[in-house]
Amino acid sequence: MPKFTRTIEDFVCAHCGQKVKGNGFTNHCPHCLWSQHVDVNPGDRAEKCGGMMEPVAFEGSVKQYYVVQRCQLCGHERRNKLQDGDNLLALVQTVK
Repeated sequence: MPKFTRTIEDFVCAHCGQKVKGNGFTNHCPHCLWSQHVDVNPGDRAEKCGGMMEPVAFEGSVKQYYVVQRCQLCGHERRNKLQDGDNLLALVQTVK
């Protein structure tokens, strides 16, 4: 199974309701930084859980920051690169 599948799709964020235009690398809402637990490997849509992935921390340095998300249903954690256009204020406000 490939480690990355580029899946270009637009979506409405299930957390904040914002419309998000996907580019094939979009894995979280840029407005609230939440996502949905739908991938085993990025883009494959093979995960059956479907839980909401809450931003719980951030990591990195000036070169590259990551948002750490935890699934509210199963507890799985993953980190995703922050992208241009992501709302960094949301990260600071929601991470405990």
